[in-house]
Amino acid sequence: MPSTPIRIVTIGGGSGQYALLSGLRDVNNTIISAVVSMMDSGGSTGRLRDELGTLPPGDVLKCLIALSPHRDLMRSILQKRFQQERRLRGHTAGNILLTMLSNYTGNFIGGIRAMAEIMAVKGDILPVTIDKATLVAELTDGSRIYGEGAIDEPRGDQRKKISDVFLVPHHSDAISVYPPVIDAIRSASFIIMGPGDLYTSIIPNLIVPGLKEALRQSEAPLIFIINIMTKYGETFQFKASDFVKKLEEFAGRPIDIIIYNNRRPESRVMALYANQKAEFVTIDDTLPVWQNYKVISGDLVEYSENIIRHDSSKLSNVIQQIIKGDHQ
Repeated sequence: MPSTPIRIVTIGGGSGQYALLSGLRDVNNTIISAVVSMMDSGGSTGRLRDELGTLPPGDVLKCLIALSPHRDLMRSILQKRFQQERRLRGHTAGNILLTMLSNYTGNFIGGIRAMAEIMAVKGDILPVTIDKATLVAELTDGSRIYGEGAIDEPRGDQRKKISDVFLVPHHSDAISVYPPVIDAIRSASFIIMGPGDLYTSIIPNLIVPGLKEALRQSEAPLIFIINIMTKYGETFQFKASDFVKKLEEFAGRPIDIIIYNNRRPESRVMALYANQKAEFVTIDDTLPVWQNYKVISGDLVEYSENIIRHDSSKLSNVIQQIIKGDHQ
């Protein structure tokens, strides 16, 4: 008799979740549920959201591509940007297709299911909420920034640090978590958060009412993949302990397992990141605080075209070892 499948829930958004899911896709005997932030407001996604009133398709599309067995082909086609037609210029083919399918089926969930069927996706893609909302960041000087896109790309060199983030609903008095997300968390064997931008990809999920409560009630180990680099405007000068502290604050429960890249990228690429005020995230594992966690470190980095990211296959190997209980 086959063993019971391992149910893995990932929580995040953006390219970090794409890297994680790309690695998890081919892990045997797993059922994957990807919980995706619905606060993206930049680029093609932001235009569709503003012009058509749709939920943002961009991060969902990344998850669909990552979990498709035809990933490379789907990526080359669906992330192709239109150049000729004026109305379409700058949009990705996948964002347009997902928006059209959502309109035709009558709702965003129907569009996701249709795309998943086309792409033979392994797993479930679950928007954290189907209520439309805007992400707002409050800074230490009391000022506020409205919209994920504006928070993600700070202007100038003097922006204060983020002290809090919250959601403002568009057309209702409240925002609630999409119910299948709760079901997925309740049945999860492992819950993985990160990698990804802390305040614009991960935390926006945690501040949707209902999700934190589900995390508190879950007995599944909570795994956090710490970012390789800091990001100006979000995690400027953060150490690994700062990431952990902030995530636990918003998650409302302790992290159990921390995955950390200890390989410093080559100096040539680091110099490019330094121009963006980004720094390598360091961890001092001699501090007493780390005794509260199972910390797994190793070479997890990949960089191509001068972009530093987590290597999907290396992440997958670490997570498979955790599932097997090799990291005790």
